[in-house]
Amino acid sequence: MPICTIVHESIAPVRLTSKPRSLRKSAPDAQANGRAAAGFLSQLGREVRRGRAKRGMTRRQLAHASHTSERYLAQIESGAGNPSVTVFRAIAQALDIPAANLLGELVAHSGARTALLDLVAQLPDQSLAALTQLIEARFLPSERADRARRIALVGLRGAGKSTLGRMLARHLGWPFIELDRVVEQDCGASIPDMIEMAGTATFRRHERAALARVIAEHEAAVITTAGGIVSDRESYALLLRRSHTIWIKARPEEHMSRVMAQGDFRPMAQNREAMADLVAILDARGPDYARAQAQLDTSNEAVEQSFAKLLRISSDVLRPQS
Repeated sequence: MPICTIVHESIAPVRLTSKPRSLRKSAPDAQANGRAAAGFLSQLGREVRRGRAKRGMTRRQLAHASHTSERYLAQIESGAGNPSVTVFRAIAQALDIPAANLLGELVAHSGARTALLDLVAQLPDQSLAALTQLIEARFLPSERADRARRIALVGLRGAGKSTLGRMLARHLGWPFIELDRVVEQDCGASIPDMIEMAGTATFRRHERAALARVIAEHEAAVITTAGGIVSDRESYALLLRRSHTIWIKARPEEHMSRVMAQGDFRPMAQNREAMADLVAILDARGPDYARAQAQLDTSNEAVEQSFAKLLRISSDVLRPQS
């Protein structure tokens, strides 16, 4: 019978060496990185909240549109959630904005454009309106001249756009055009139904096409738009370029009370924080509304008082500039 011999060989112990001291992260570095990450997530949450408010979407609506749970979306908006790239992309698509906009970081531009943006960033806000007029007069003279007989009223529901718009159109003898009604006629569906069936992005696309057609077909008109038109950069830019735009505004509580007085209780339906949402919408859209040529505050005023002010404002914006 063969003999099996077992030989035991001693193996020197393997010493696990630690990372070189130069590769270790110090406690202060780790804390700084943690703070930077928390700051980034907080900024991301603010941009999601701002984007949602600007479009007048509830958290539930955005969660449904982005196929994200409402609870997780609340965590993201608070800065406590760390969304995956897939979730991040879905939220951006539901808001109909480039994903880079949510990051709050500059998108790459050409050298000349970057230099221009750097200069503009140094200007105080009160100088931007004058700069806009200079650019229009120098580089877009035909479009600037084409504004002369179009007036557009923008702002949230309940400020008085439709009532004052009809009165102004009747006074001037011009057509009164509600852009939402044009879109509904084009598509054969109400705006809420269209958004529910096809999404906000589809509605905004139809709205943009309807606006371009209204401008092309009407040299003189009084136009009212949905409050959320400012969320579509291209549509709002077209409106600002091709019409004399006036922001009709009011205090939040007056917006709410006027809409409800019209028998529309949707702002309060299934939303106990309707007023807080309305304030958030105004805060998010306010800077864009403020780009209008003029503003009219209808708070605590009778319709006749506001209309008298609108007539004076309209006369001023329609006056040829030397």
